[in-house]
Amino acid sequence: MRNPASKGPPVWRQPDGKPVSCLEKIKVLNENIGEIESLCADALEDGVLMGCDAEQIKAALHALIDGLTPPAKKD
Repeated sequence: MRNPASKGPPVWRQPDGKPVSCLEKIKVLNENIGEIESLCADALEDGVLMGCDAEQIKAALHALIDGLTPPAKKD
């Protein structure tokens, strides 16, 4: 489920700014984003149906994402 306002998937970039060129990697990244979007939409809908404030739920989801840390790189 894609938000109609979204402009499609992003151009996935490597840390040096170059685009990711492997189609299989791009496919996995796009599928992950789609799954996350669906889970977030479900959580927002559940919360609103249970009487919670939509903006508070969205803020909690933003805080969750902002709190993620990238895994340590393996040498």
